[in-house]
Amino acid sequence: MTPENLEPTTAGAPAADPTPHITVDGFEGRIPEIIDLDAPREGVPLVIDTLSGLERCAAAIAAGSGPAGVDAERASGFRYGQRAFLVQIRRDGAGTWLIDPEPFDDLKIVNEALRGVEWILHAATQDLPCLAELGMWPDKLFDTELAARLAGLPRVGLAAVIEQLLGFGLAKEHSAADWSTRPLPEPWLRYAALDVEVLAELREELIELLEADGKLDFAEQEFAGILGAGLPAPRVDPWRKTSGLHQIRDRRQLAAVRELWYERDQLARKRDVAPSRLIPDSALVAAAKAMPQPFRSSWPPKVSTDGRHSAKHHAGCAALPARGPPTTFRRSIFQPTLPRRLVSGQTAIPKPRPGSGLPGPGYKRPRIGSSFPWKTCSPRIT
Repeated sequence: MTPENLEPTTAGAPAADPTPHITVDGFEGRIPEIIDLDAPREGVPLVIDTLSGLERCAAAIAAGSGPAGVDAERASGFRYGQRAFLVQIRRDGAGTWLIDPEPFDDLKIVNEALRGVEWILHAATQDLPCLAELGMWPDKLFDTELAARLAGLPRVGLAAVIEQLLGFGLAKEHSAADWSTRPLPEPWLRYAALDVEVLAELREELIELLEADGKLDFAEQEFAGILGAGLPAPRVDPWRKTSGLHQIRDRRQLAAVRELWYERDQLARKRDVAPSRLIPDSALVAAAKAMPQPFRSSWPPKVSTDGRHSAKHHAGCAALPARGPPTTFRRSIFQPTLPRRLVSGQTAIPKPRPGSGLPGPGYKRPRIGSSFPWKTCSPRIT
C-alpha cells in the first residue's frame, strides 16, 4: 500500500480530486487515503432494554475472546449528574452491543461477564465514574487516550488517533447530544456503535508505538494507577466553581451565591435537569450582586461626645456565627482582639485636669480622631 502523488492537470482538462489517495496491490483503481468509517461491520445493533436481552448480551460477551472495547454516552448539560444513558461494548466473537441502562437497577450481570477481561476505553477517567454507578468496574484497563499521549501523538481525541493510526475518518457530530432522548435516533445509534468499532485494532497500533519507544511498561503502570486510585472524592465547596464568582468580593454576597447554588442544586436534582439549564450561573451572580447592602460605618468608628461607650458592640461586630458568610481571599475587617486593644489604649492616656477646659475622653477633633485608640463603640448596624 503506497501513496500516489497526483500530477497537475493541463488547461481544459477536468480538475483532479485533491483528496490524497493510496494504491493497494491487487486492487485496480485508487482509494482515498482516509476512509470514512460510516457504518459498523455487522450493521447497527438493536438497543438492549429488557432483562432477557441483557442476559443474552452477557452470555455473548462472556463467550467472546480478547479485550473488550467499552464506551458510555451521557447527557451532560441536559440531565442532572453524569450518569450513563447508553453503554456500548464490543468484543471479538461477541459483536457490538448497545445497552440502555435506564430500565435496570444495575449492569452487574455484564460486569460479571467481563470478569478478568481487559477493557479498552478512551479517556477512561471520564467514563469510569458513570460505569461504576451501574456496578461496572474493570479488572484491567487500556486507556487509548493516555497511551496516545505517552506515544507522543500530536492529537489525542478518539477521531484524531483513529485517523492517524488506522486511516479511518470517524465523525463526532453527536458527542454533545442529549442521550437521554428516547427512542434514540438511528444515526445516533450508528455513531455510538462506531465509537467501539475499532478500539481493539487501535490498541494494537498503540502497543506497537509504545513498545518501539520503550514506554509500554510505563503505560501499564499508569493504567493500573487509574484503577487503583478509584473514584474521585466529592468536591469540597462545589459552589465555588460557579462561573463569574471572581466578580464578588463581599462575604455576604458570597453567602448569597452559596445558598442560591445549593437551592438550585436541590431543585435540579428533584427535576432531573442540569442546574445550568434551570438557572444559569450568571443569574446567581447577578442576584447576589443586586442584593441590598447593609449599612457600614467608617473604621475606626466615630466617637460620641457624651462618653457613653460599650466594647461589647465591637465584640458583636467581630464574632460571626458558624454558618456565617464564607471567607474571601482578602484580609477580613473583623478583628476579635480590637476591644481589648481599645481598653488598654484608653488607660494609657492621662485624664485632663479639672477646670482645664479640655473635653472629656469621649471627644476628639474629627481630623485626628480616627487614629486615636479610644474605648469606643461603632454605631448600631441595621
